[in-house]
Amino acid sequence: MTPETAKNILLARRDELLGNLDRIGDELDEPVPKDWEDAASERQGDEVLSALGHSDQTELRRIDAALARVEAGEYGHCVTCGQEIADKRLELLPDTPFCGNCAR
Repeated sequence: MTPETAKNILLARRDELLGNLDRIGDELDEPVPKDWEDAASERQGDEVLSALGHSDQTELRRIDAALARVEAGEYGHCVTCGQEIADKRLELLPDTPFCGNCAR
């Protein structure tokens, strides 16, 4: 995978994640229902949304790091051993910083 192709894929996923985080933030900011049962149900939903938000933020950090490697001309090389990362691995995990051997 070329760095330019990777950059386009990473930027598209980054935009998607930012949209998800905005929606999650909006939903978490909604007022709590006055009914106790509804409030309890709402709290469970908020916990799920919060967990999704944390997962999206983690992926966003990995994408930002991969984009920094693209800009530095280091994309596609393992940050641990310096070997090239297999194209199939990059196609599956475009934000991965590790080759298959170092990821194990």
